[in-house]
Amino acid sequence: MRSAMKSFGFTLIELMITVAVIGILAAVAYPSYVDYVKRSNRAEAQRELMRIANLQEQYFIDHRTYTADLTKLNLANPYVTESTNYSISATGDASGFKLTANAQNYQSSDTGCTKISITHTGAKPDGETCWEK
Repeated sequence: MRSAMKSFGFTLIELMITVAVIGILAAVAYPSYVDYVKRSNRAEAQRELMRIANLQEQYFIDHRTYTADLTKLNLANPYVTESTNYSISATGDASGFKLTANAQNYQSSDTGCTKISITHTGAKPDGETCWEK
């Protein structure tokens, strides 16, 4: 006679199916996560560009000229963001400026948005696609 002993646990097939489902979910979720991280890093560059543009406008009010030298705004030249994902430089003359954030480190893999710019008029010459709405 067979004993009435119940077997508890998972079969190898059940375990392999679970691992496959987790792998598929991870393969779908990881690219979305990477895209989210890159977009959030872009927000830091946008914030710093706007802040430095405001400093440029304040400098213009005080001196009646813009500057391409960020040290005159009490910043490093070039200015590197806190996360070190962007280096911001300025170009221009007395009548206008252009600030450009160049992606570096991990963020340099953000294709299409390795340069984000803003001018003294508020124009975004490298395209609006890299700017969050």
